[in-house]
Amino acid sequence: MAKVHSFTCPIEADVVDAFCVLQRGFTDQFVYYRKDAPVRFMGLGRCIAFSSLEDVDCLKEGPSHHEPVFFSFNRFDAENPCPPDPLNEAFPRLRFMLPEVVLIEDEQGVFLQVNSLAPVYQGRVERFARQAQAASHRSRRTVEVALEMDSRDAWVSQVEEALGAMGALGTQEADAEDASKHGLTKASVRKAVLSRRLEVRATEPFSSKDLLVNLIDGPAKGTVLLYRYADVFFCGCTPELLVRKRGDRVESMCLAGTAPTGTSDAEREMLAARLMADEKNRREHDYVVQFIRNVFGRTCYNVDVPDVPGILALTNIQHLHTPASASILEGTSLWDMVGDLHPTPAVAGTPVGEARLLIRRIEPFNRGFFAGACGYVDGAGDGEFSVALRTGVFDGERGYVYAGCGIVSGSDPAAEYDEIAMKLQTVLSAFDGEA
Repeated sequence: MAKVHSFTCPIEADVVDAFCVLQRGFTDQFVYYRKDAPVRFMGLGRCIAFSSLEDVDCLKEGPSHHEPVFFSFNRFDAENPCPPDPLNEAFPRLRFMLPEVVLIEDEQGVFLQVNSLAPVYQGRVERFARQAQAASHRSRRTVEVALEMDSRDAWVSQVEEALGAMGALGTQEADAEDASKHGLTKASVRKAVLSRRLEVRATEPFSSKDLLVNLIDGPAKGTVLLYRYADVFFCGCTPELLVRKRGDRVESMCLAGTAPTGTSDAEREMLAARLMADEKNRREHDYVVQFIRNVFGRTCYNVDVPDVPGILALTNIQHLHTPASASILEGTSLWDMVGDLHPTPAVAGTPVGEARLLIRRIEPFNRGFFAGACGYVDGAGDGEFSVALRTGVFDGERGYVYAGCGIVSGSDPAAEYDEIAMKLQTVLSAFDGEA
C-alpha cells in the first residue's frame, strides 16, 4: 500500500494570485475552479500517479485536516483508433494525479497543501506559504489570434451522413444502406453529437497563465479547467457538471438544448420561452434526462430528477437544464459513477454506445480531452467531475479549439454550424484580457 503524506495549513492569500506566483516553478499544473462557488483546487508539480485510490493510505498532517486532492483528466473516447491532434497526443495516459502542491479555496478559506511520499519537509511549506502570501494582484493580457475556419460544406456532409444513419434523411432504401455502412441497424441511433475543431494561431507567444486568468476573471460562466503537461496545456470553461459526491449524496445535471441569450433581458426571456417550447430541443434534452435517471436508478436511491427542465443562462447562450440528485448506494464510489455516467447523451448521443461508434466513423479527428470527464477526488472519496466542454489544447503559439452540438431528426446543418460558433466564443474569450 502506498503512503501519501499530506500537510495542509491556512494562508492569507488570494488563491489565484498565489497560483500565478507559484506556477513559475512548475511545468505540471492542474486546475478545477468553480466560478459559482468556493470549490477551487489549483495543483502544481508532479508527485505521483495512481491507477486506483483503493490502496493509497493518506496520512494527514498540519493544522488543517484537508484530504489530499487527486486530479483526473480523462479523454472522451480513449479507445478511439483515430489519432488525436499532436498536442492532445503529448499528454500521458494517467488516471489519478497527486500534485506536489495544491492551493485550496473552500467555504473555510484558502489553504496550502504540500504532498509527498515521505514526511513533508517544513521548509518547503514555509517557503511556498511565504511566496503565496506575498503575491501581487494578477493582471490580464489580450492575445491576438487568427482562427482558421473549417469547411461549412464538409460539416453539412457530416450532419447529413449522421441523419442518414439515423434513418432521418432520404429514401428508406438509402437510409438502410447508409446505416448498414456504419454497422448499425436502421434508426438505431436517435441522436449523435458531432463537433468541430478549429486551429488557432497567435501573433505572439502566450502562456497557460494568460488563458487561465482571462477565463477566471472574464465573463465566461462555469468551471474553469486546466491541465498543463510540460509545454502543452488543455483548458477551458465548461458549464456541465457530470457528477458531484459529498458523503452519500450525489448530484448531476442534464444539459442539452441550446438557444442564444440575445442582447437584452427581454430578448433572453423570449428566446428561453421559445427554447422551452421547441419540440426538437426538448426531445434532445429528454434523451439525457432518461439516461441519467436510469443510471441513478441503478446505483442510488432517493432519486430526484424533475420532469420539467429549467433554463441555464450563460454569457452568450442558454441551455435546457434539469438537475439530478440522489443518495448513493453503499460500496459505489465516485469513480464508479463517472464510469457509469460518461459519456452522457449530451456529448455522445443515444444510445450512447452506438452513437460513439457513429462519431468515430464520421468525425475526421479524435477529440482527445474535449468532452472528457475532468475533475478531482479527495482522499475520502468525495469530489466532482465536469464534462470538458468549451475547451481547447495549446502549446503557447498555436492550438485547437472544440465545440459540438446534438444532431437529431429535424436538425438543420447550417443552424447547428452557427450554434457551434456561439459555443466557441467561450473558449476564445480566454484570449481576451479586456472583456
